[in-house]
Amino acid sequence: MVNDDLEQRRSARLRAYAIEQALARLATERPGFKPEAIVAAICAYEEEGNIGGVLEKMPASIDGRPYTTLVVVDGGDDRTAEIARSFPEVVVIEFPVNLGHGVALQVAYRYCVNNGVKYVVTLDADGQNDPAEIPQILAPLLADQSDFVLGSRVLGVDKTSDRIRKSGVRFFSFIMNRMTGAGLTDTSTGYRALRVTMLADVVDRLRQQQYQTSELLITCLKRGWRASEVPTIWHRRFSGETKKGATWIYGFRYARVVFGTWWRER
Repeated sequence: MVNDDLEQRRSARLRAYAIEQALARLATERPGFKPEAIVAAICAYEEEGNIGGVLEKMPASIDGRPYTTLVVVDGGDDRTAEIARSFPEVVVIEFPVNLGHGVALQVAYRYCVNNGVKYVVTLDADGQNDPAEIPQILAPLLADQSDFVLGSRVLGVDKTSDRIRKSGVRFFSFIMNRMTGAGLTDTSTGYRALRVTMLADVVDRLRQQQYQTSELLITCLKRGWRASEVPTIWHRRFSGETKKGATWIYGFRYARVVFGTWWRER
């Protein structure tokens, strides 16, 4: 037990140090920079073949409103960060080592909380989400109809071919609806719009270094925040393969996070 506690403290300190280094580099690259009230956040790990295509498709504005594109590069050994920095309007937070997708999202959330952002839209770096849909995903927040908006591939169109993953989306949505009383169709989507005051309430409760989607949603629902959905089109990756691992491993780990978060927040 003592050794486990020591290892956890060591890991936490190393993680905090890596994040500090990333934020210090950002401050050097963009001294005095303040993001717009709307941020589009993309977390990327070794997506050099995809990140450029996603950034090229980002809209000039969101229904006439300015916004900031933030790319959190979760370590890696390829050119993802270099390509992201080649877009002058893109803000890059680059971890010196891989910390996990959940950690990258938490850093993006805290950046938005600490810099007075009002709304953040998260989307994938692999091309599966179409940036042109950002306005419709953000709309319920701007209309004060919701605090957490999910882009649902079940209500929309899923162009991917993995039938097991598609079944998993429906299965976990059923389980999470039973746990929370929500009536959502796609609880595992990473394409979503979030009210930053909601994130300020929940971000310190998040623990997952991976599979953070369900943890965030369950925590927000259990704390009384409003969630809704809009249809979206889910495309195939531009190139490469998913970093989530084998389907059964992903499903097992995802289930562990779902039940663990529900137990913690019940």
